Amino acid sequence: MRTGSAESPTESAGGAFAGLGHIVGAAIGALRPDRTSLDPDRLDFREPDLIARVLPAARAFARGYCGLRVDGLEHLRRAGPVLYVGNHNGGIVGPDLLCTLATLWDALGPATPLYAMAHDFAMRQWRPLGRFIQRFGGLRASPGNAARVLDAGGQVLVYPGGDIEAYRHFARRDEIVLGSRTGFIRIAQEARVPIVPIVAHGAHRSAYVFYEGAEVASVLGLKRWGRLERFPLALALPWGIAVGPWVPYAPLPFTIRLRILEPITIAPDEPPAWARETVRARMQAALTALADEARHSCADRAP
Repeated sequence: MRTGSAESPTESAGGAFAGLGHIVGAAIGALRPDRTSLDPDRLDFREPDLIARVLPAARAFARGYCGLRVDGLEHLRRAGPVLYVGNHNGGIVGPDLLCTLATLWDALGPATPLYAMAHDFAMRQWRPLGRFIQRFGGLRASPGNAARVLDAGGQVLVYPGGDIEAYRHFARRDEIVLGSRTGFIRIAQEARVPIVPIVAHGAHRSAYVFYEGAEVASVLGLKRWGRLERFPLALALPWGIAVGPWVPYAPLPFTIRLRILEPITIAPDEPPAWARETVRARMQAALTALADEARHSCADRAP
């Protein structure tokens, strides 16, 4: 995130509180009767002015609560279409998403047409949440929506691992899990845009996932009606045990690090599965390095 800001602590705190007020206002606005209709594929619901007002609060949360540290900002594309690919952590309220958005908004500016692909559960089934996040650039996750953004010169943030990565067991917290998914590769190939990986470390400690729940999800048919393949159990605040993929929780305040990698260009004729493995391998190498650096840092601080 940007350094050398001239803001005083008082000004920063004041901006954060004002931003929180705008977040609450946006949430209340999502419940208004005139917003009962929701088109999860509309690009024009994104509100740059609202993002600018909320940015101080997002920045304060990322830096203050999560202790966010970022490197590789030079790899961001300041203008023009690009596909940002992140690793997903911590489930429905994983703090890595807000940290990543705060970083991108801060570095690129709220006016940059940045959109984040959001799960169907938020955009279609939990409609007030869908209306809320759409004001910040949320769109229903689909190849068509991503292509429309890129064709218009915008930028897209995707988490191709989805729930299989977000709800992976705590023991696998330092793994990149993309499964067999190649949709994001095909999007980049068809739009002829670079992929810029954004790797997060530390966010998967926000809750302790001790059961992924693939078997339960299969029995309940979640993939058929909810596009979910996991029904996790996690130790999380304030519930003690959070049951299922939709329970919000208070993330634990562990340090989060983001590493933005060099752009990857995928040839139009490259097999998508090979290209996915190229992206996954580079992200895995970065995540492994971040985990090693974190362990060494802890060892250096030990008495």
